[in-house]
Amino acid sequence: MKLNPVFDDLNNPLEQPEVWSNHLDQLEQKRKKAEQNKGLFKVMTANEWLELAKTSPIPEMLFGEFWHEGEICILFSDSNLGKSILAVQIADSISKGQQIPGFKMEAPKQKVLYFDFELSPKQFEVRYSVKNEVLKVFENHYQFDKYNLIRVEISPEAEPPTETTFENYLNQSLEQSIIETGAKILIIDNITYLKNETERSKDALPLMKYLKALKSKYGLSILALAHTPKRDLSRPITQNDLGGSKMLYNFIDSCFAIGQSNTDKNLRYIKQIKARNTAMIYDTENVIVCQIDKPYNFLAFEFIDFGAEREHLKQVTEKDRESIIEQAKELSEKGYSQRNISKELGISLGAVNKYLKM
Repeated sequence: MKLNPVFDDLNNPLEQPEVWSNHLDQLEQKRKKAEQNKGLFKVMTANEWLELAKTSPIPEMLFGEFWHEGEICILFSDSNLGKSILAVQIADSISKGQQIPGFKMEAPKQKVLYFDFELSPKQFEVRYSVKNEVLKVFENHYQFDKYNLIRVEISPEAEPPTETTFENYLNQSLEQSIIETGAKILIIDNITYLKNETERSKDALPLMKYLKALKSKYGLSILALAHTPKRDLSRPITQNDLGGSKMLYNFIDSCFAIGQSNTDKNLRYIKQIKARNTAMIYDTENVIVCQIDKPYNFLAFEFIDFGAEREHLKQVTEKDRESIIEQAKELSEKGYSQRNISKELGISLGAVNKYLKM
């Protein structure tokens, strides 16, 4: 019997002990691997998992404590609060290896793949240039990194093959872009373009499985942007404000949100919602307060201070409360379910139930 071509001419193990030893080690490794792979699962002892973890580097910060290497992270907020502005700012920071003032960054300069499903090229230009009011043109454009920041949008000429859906074709094209660019940092603006419905858990599950598979296959760090359903601005931001919250929230590694300050419409605050690689530092008692400004040719978040979230929440008056009660009753008379009233008014189901009994 021939064990291996290497051993064809070996009649006595003692003639080349090192070769035999290496071969036996290989056989043992194969045996262990076969034992570990149990169909869908990889099974090892806790100590073996720790040994495996030792071979991986410690995840470094990409955007302060909010997003680390190797994480799937979600940034969410209501519409028009600056998600895309902050996301491009983060992409620019990583691509140049320069931290955003007020936010730590440990990771080295590297390539970023930014999927922009929100802005047209002209809308993008408006944010990163200076308008000449006399000539009616944009000039003095901001200089992004020449090689490391790659912006991707859907080609208007592209037509999906007849044998596949648009969603599948989009996902295939996304993976192809990852392979061709070799980028390890992925920013997706907005996550709903990968899956039409993310507010329902059953629709969010395939999407999160897909993103996790991409992350593992290519060693990615993923930041996905998401909109929130209408919410009560008098209440702190929580995981429940993330559409499809249970499924999305359970599958991601980290999550943060942007809120609008009720004290000044130009102010925003950034709050940690979930973290696995660090402690929850920027919670409701310690949010980061910023303003959106464009001093020259780059629209960006500017760090101002730290504060408590309650300082920025809307104060509900008795008049506001009476108005909400009236709206809830009107919607109920129109045939809205309590769940739909809750979504429409941005209040809890419990509040709807209470108001309809009044």
